[in-house]
Amino acid sequence: MSKHCLTVACPAARGIVAAISGYLAREGCNITDSAQYDDPITGRFFMRVSFVTEEGTDIATLREGFAPLATDYNMQAEFHDESRRMNVVIMVSRFGHCLNDLLYRWRIGALPVNIVAVISNHMDYQKVVVNHDIPFYCIRVTKENKPEAEAEQMRILREHKAELVVLARYMQVLSDEMCQAMSGRIINIHHSFLPSFKGANPYKQAFEKGVKLIGATSHYVTADLDEGPIIEQDVIRVTHAQSPEDYVSLGRDVEAQVLARAIHAHIHHRVFLNGSKTVVFPASPGSYASERMG
Repeated sequence: MSKHCLTVACPAARGIVAAISGYLAREGCNITDSAQYDDPITGRFFMRVSFVTEEGTDIATLREGFAPLATDYNMQAEFHDESRRMNVVIMVSRFGHCLNDLLYRWRIGALPVNIVAVISNHMDYQKVVVNHDIPFYCIRVTKENKPEAEAEQMRILREHKAELVVLARYMQVLSDEMCQAMSGRIINIHHSFLPSFKGANPYKQAFEKGVKLIGATSHYVTADLDEGPIIEQDVIRVTHAQSPEDYVSLGRDVEAQVLARAIHAHIHHRVFLNGSKTVVFPASPGSYASERMG
């Protein structure tokens, strides 16, 4: 039996769930997990269905047979093979906590993707990346060479057939052109102090203001800096007894966890754009399981 999922976004209407479940049943599919949301504000309906094909129906046949139903309800509908791994390119600068966390999760199978390349504007992590048998590209970025540098980055993305770009603390602002070319396919991570504490040392600013919660936000990248649709967030509590250095260390832990969860949601097709926001469905049972423990 093959495992697949179906994602649907369309105008809200009566009978959608019955139509989808009825179609899958007729095609010999058994639904194993389902989530749906009807947004009363936008009038949009979202659904994600995991299922197994018990009678050998292939995904191409399922897509073809579903097309008339999708037309009737004006659906954006996609069938996905859950065994297929997405091609991911990671971009990083000089903070390696998110990169190292992602490499570990990838190595043990907790993050089922193909990391096809790592791009950096520094050489700091060349050795660790190459030791994982992953291509490493160092592309220096300055004000003077930014267009040429981004052209080379886009060439690498095309060469490796990248389906998702992860900014694992990549400290360069992407151009509007690159954001548009990869719209909905770039995920970023940053601290959750914006817009209060901007600049190079937000944790020090937070310490000086006596902040009691620090956290991280992961979102899709748009031309509006750090204002793309949010995928995942989390916070931890700090006290007056902690130092600015504690804030940084604890903040890095949260950043790594939040970024990994955002990527997990994206690669399992659990994230739906809903205007300037997202709908993020819970993970299917078993999707966090690792292939090995260490």
